[in-house]
Amino acid sequence: MNTHLAIGTGAHKVIALHGWFGYAHGWGPLVDVLDRQNFSYAFMDCRGYGGMKGSGGPYTMEQIAQDALALADGLGWQRFSLIGHSMCGSAIQRVLVDAPARVHKLVAITPVPASGVPFDDASWAFFSSAAKDPASRKGIIDLTTGNRLSSVWLDQIVDASLAESDEAAFAAYLTAWAKTDFHAQIDGNPVPIKVIVGEHDPALGAPAMKDTYLQWYPNATLDVMTNAGHYPMNETPIALATSIEKFLRA
Repeated sequence: MNTHLAIGTGAHKVIALHGWFGYAHGWGPLVDVLDRQNFSYAFMDCRGYGGMKGSGGPYTMEQIAQDALALADGLGWQRFSLIGHSMCGSAIQRVLVDAPARVHKLVAITPVPASGVPFDDASWAFFSSAAKDPASRKGIIDLTTGNRLSSVWLDQIVDASLAESDEAAFAAYLTAWAKTDFHAQIDGNPVPIKVIVGEHDPALGAPAMKDTYLQWYPNATLDVMTNAGHYPMNETPIALATSIEKFLRA
């Protein structure tokens, strides 16, 4: 099994997959306000991140999905819900494609669609430079949270990202999440899915979700977190936990 953070003893099983700048222990204050009595959460490290640093690839959405299913098998979870942040908004949909009967519900937080993310040449160069350049990582985090948050916090996210990810994995996952398109395989899927975005996220906000997730999933709902950008687990953790668990309980 991939390394993971396990919390809770509840009957509803949930696997959570982190974003490009995250890792299993990098979900911030959200972890402290989740319901551990009614839910069991497993926050997994993707290959090349956290406890999986040095593991080697492949660094693909398909491999993340396979690793999530292997984690579920190792935990004895036949059926479970999934949470995916950012790049792993794509990965949780890949799990749905690979094992639809095992997926109860999906929660996609400021997520990459199953169609990937289009970039112009300048933006691609900027994001690509982040594998080696901490200043680019900081600029991306600042941009995706609306250029409104403390420089101290931005530096903390950058430092954690540098410490908890392999450079090769970080670089390869950019191509994986941005240029992987399998939306035809999920179009029309009836799984209940909640899409949660931040009002200050300029790229993966409500308009992008209405053109993708809400077009493809007939049972999709959208929740916009006020006073949040791309990282509501850090910016508005209590509101995020409430939104997630209200949906999972329904």
